[in-house]
Amino acid sequence: MSHELLDWAEASLPGMIADLERLIRVESPSADQEAVARSADAVAAIGEQRLGFAPERIVIDGCTHLRWHLGSPEPDAPRVVLLAHHDTVWPIGSLETHPYSLQDGVIRGPGCFDMLTGLVMAVHAAARLGHLPDAAVTLLVTGDEELGSPSSRELIEQEAEGCVAALVLEASGDGGALKVGRKGTSNYTVAITGRAAHAGLEPEKGLNATVELAHQIGVVVGFADASVGTSVTPTLVRGGTTVNTVPAHASFEVDVRALTAAEQYRVDEAFRSLVSVTGARVAVHGGINRPPLEIAATEGVWRHARAVADELGLELPEAIVVGGASDGNFAAGVGTPTLDGLGAVGGGAHADHEHVMVADIPIRSALLVGLIRDLLGVEAMARQA
Repeated sequence: MSHELLDWAEASLPGMIADLERLIRVESPSADQEAVARSADAVAAIGEQRLGFAPERIVIDGCTHLRWHLGSPEPDAPRVVLLAHHDTVWPIGSLETHPYSLQDGVIRGPGCFDMLTGLVMAVHAAARLGHLPDAAVTLLVTGDEELGSPSSRELIEQEAEGCVAALVLEASGDGGALKVGRKGTSNYTVAITGRAAHAGLEPEKGLNATVELAHQIGVVVGFADASVGTSVTPTLVRGGTTVNTVPAHASFEVDVRALTAAEQYRVDEAFRSLVSVTGARVAVHGGINRPPLEIAATEGVWRHARAVADELGLELPEAIVVGGASDGNFAAGVGTPTLDGLGAVGGGAHADHEHVMVADIPIRSALLVGLIRDLLGVEAMARQA
């Protein structure tokens, strides 16, 4: 591999920045399907301009996803899938308080880091690959990742299955670290039904759902195992109706993170075994949401990335394992070698200080193209006009 990729990426930077600004200015909060549809229009227009053809628009449960298939249509051709999403956590109107800006080599604006920069990089990288007679690339851009991918999960799994690798354009870790592991996520609601009564006149006739809730929270916290990275965190708690009524209903939400599928199943079985101590009825809803992205699923692709970086003369920091999940978890869950964190270098995901370092965009883009070529065994293409 030659340094032509770095030259190409540097020359492409103005176009990438222009595309990124366009997407940031089209606000796309996940829960607003009309906003997500408008964002999909903008992504489709950019992709059509860069790739030369329009994407397939896939609307599932009202949410708009986009898909480009490039290269060989043969089912046995080696394929890489690029995973990105165009929804963000920022509500409409966020541009008024967090405007787009490019100053001193730093881009700011809603969703720039998570993950619109990675999306733009994926489009430009796919365009750079050119003609692929004996290999294929799928670019899948979903619209509900920040919600847990409820409508796109099956689509992601379908596209990832059988691929040589899934490359996830989520933002990098600190300093540009790639992500070789992500915890799997599970979400539970523990709902408790007791019996109401007057708290002053006849509390003995009630069955206090909140008392049962307090006990169950203590039990659930005990399901955690820090020695293997499993966290079990009660979050949102609800209960009672008035200050002088024995609560008839109470509930709490629980966020579970685990590094292995075995731990996810252990915790799930524990939730299903909860037993009331007061006589109130205890019901458990929810379960495993995303499987973990285990290190075993990433090691091979990580080795390829390091080799490509060496050929480009780049230094990659040590890869990391993180607690947050992504669509890469779904790809790994169907057995596809997966590497995450290939997108922007910066920080502040979901926060006021969200930002992207401009100087790293061409470096990461060159690495991405080189990695795709390496994984597919594709010879370097001639420089495109």
